[in-house]
Amino acid sequence: MGLIKRVENWGDRHHPAALDVMRILLGIFLFLKGYSFMHNMAYLRWTIEDQRLIDLSPFMLQVVMHYVIFIHLAGGILITLGLLTRLSSILQLPVVISAIFFINIFKSEPNNDLWLSIFACVLLVVFAFVGSGPLSLNNILSSPEQKKAKD
Repeated sequence: MGLIKRVENWGDRHHPAALDVMRILLGIFLFLKGYSFMHNMAYLRWTIEDQRLIDLSPFMLQVVMHYVIFIHLAGGILITLGLLTRLSSILQLPVVISAIFFINIFKSEPNNDLWLSIFACVLLVVFAFVGSGPLSLNNILSSPEQKKAKD
C-alpha cells in the first residue's frame, strides 16, 4: 500500500467531529478572504508590491494575484463542502505560508493577521493529512463499496 493510501486511511480513522466544524469555518474564512481580495485588488496588489523581497514583472504580478484569489475562492468552497479537501489544503499552503513570511513577518508596520495566518496554516496542514471527515460531501458521495474497503 502506498504512502498516500496509508495517510488517507489513518486520517479517516482519526477524525473527531469537532474537526468538521473547524474545516467548515476554515473554508468559509478562506472564501471570504478571497472574496475581499477580489473586490479590493488594489489592496492585494499593494500588499504584494510593498514587499521589496520579490520583484515581479507586471504579468507575473497579475498571475500571482489571480492565483491567490482563485485558490482562496475555489479552495474555500471545496474545503467547506468537504470535496477534495486534501488537495485544496495543499494548494492553499503556498499562499498562506507566503502570507506568514512575506506579508506578516517581514512587513515594515505591525500586522495583526500573523496569528490568524499561522492558525489557518496549521489547520490546512491538519486537513491535508486527516481529510474531510464524516460530515462532508466526499463521504456522502462515496459508494458503499468504497466505504467498506476503507474499514
